[in-house]
Amino acid sequence: MARVVVLVEGESDAVVVRRLLSGRGQDPEVVVAMGGVTNVRRHAEELRAGGADPVLLALGDVGERRYLEKVEPPLAGVFLCDRDLEEELFRALGRDQVLEAIAAIGDEERWATFCGQPEWRDRPVDDQLRRFVGTRSGRKAALADELGRRLRPGAEPPPLVALLDGVARYG
Repeated sequence: MARVVVLVEGESDAVVVRRLLSGRGQDPEVVVAMGGVTNVRRHAEELRAGGADPVLLALGDVGERRYLEKVEPPLAGVFLCDRDLEEELFRALGRDQVLEAIAAIGDEERWATFCGQPEWRDRPVDDQLRRFVGTRSGRKAALADELGRRLRPGAEPPPLVALLDGVARYG
């Protein structure tokens, strides 16, 4: 059986993928947060240098496809989110679940304060959510973990389903 490794852009993506792999009884330790998609070639080279010839899969954003598709030899699978994984999760869970998740991580008051700021007050909630997630260190990963916990089987975003199926297929 081949060793499968999943490359993801950052730690918040890794948190979600690890949680979902674990929920499927698969090894969550096969997920590597690259610290940015531009590091994909270096990570692929390092993983392949060990001689084990792992099956490399990647989860990324449509806008970053070019980095993922330039790796040589090619990755075994590239799975793309429309904008990014957070947006996919927001869409899959719906606004109410996302707001409940914000409360669950203890950021409900900070959210209310953020929404009251003049710069953000009249913006669409989806834009507010996207900006709010990145305004404090650690929030993105904490919220990603909570959102991943809330995903129910069959309700996962399509790129995640395809990725998880790829891990099962190759692993």
